[in-house]
Amino acid sequence: MKKLEKIFWGVVITLVVLAIIGIIIASAFLGDIVKKGVETVGPQITKVSINLDEVHLSLLTGSATVKGLMVGNPEGYQSPHAISVGLIAVGVNPQSVLSDKIVLRSLHIESPEITFEGGLSGNNLSKIMDNLNASARTTPPTGTGSTNPTAPSKPSKKFEVDDLSITGAKVHVSLTNLGGKETTLTLPTIHLTNLGKNQDGITATELSRSVFNAITTATIKAVSSSGISKSAEVLIKRADKNAGAGVSNIINKGLGNLLGK
Repeated sequence: MKKLEKIFWGVVITLVVLAIIGIIIASAFLGDIVKKGVETVGPQITKVSINLDEVHLSLLTGSATVKGLMVGNPEGYQSPHAISVGLIAVGVNPQSVLSDKIVLRSLHIESPEITFEGGLSGNNLSKIMDNLNASARTTPPTGTGSTNPTAPSKPSKKFEVDDLSITGAKVHVSLTNLGGKETTLTLPTIHLTNLGKNQDGITATELSRSVFNAITTATIKAVSSSGISKSAEVLIKRADKNAGAGVSNIINKGLGNLLGK
């Protein structure tokens, strides 16, 4: 009897160990899948390049980290990227990872570097937002990789984000009409809750729109409140009135006072 009991517990322990090993291996592969998915689908819905350095996903702890996110700029803008993030921490419901709706308990974007290039009436962030809105009006990518147009498409993954926060964001304001002179602003904490909380959840495009809209709105509000854009317009009008008579001196002197340089 004791021998059978030992055999039984030996089998149980072996199965548990194998299950843990399987989960660890699956986590490693899922990280690569997530990275590839973001870098493939992301540019389709934003119309700009998106790159990730690393994605680590642990099904055992229900946590994930994303390192080195880089969102490029639309064509026609000079700065190398619109947004760069060193670290994104994610709390995942492990049971939802392989389901139709992935549940993210928390998503924390830490100290993103945002570039605002242009003016309040037209800028790189608004352009990306326009691209996302346009993508939302069309059929989202399925990611099936099928080349057969008659083949049935697999439904896109849906998402739920219970708590999302963006802290320590810095905005580098680049006024293209004034020679790309730059200043830096700090954004207040951005906090969103219950995204896709309904039964169906939201698509990757809808989630991206919510996050990017919050960033764009907060950035434009910060730029507008700072008075930088309005002051820049005054400098340009003053320069136009003095065309041919020390225009560069007027702008450069005004920028020095405006940007504290």
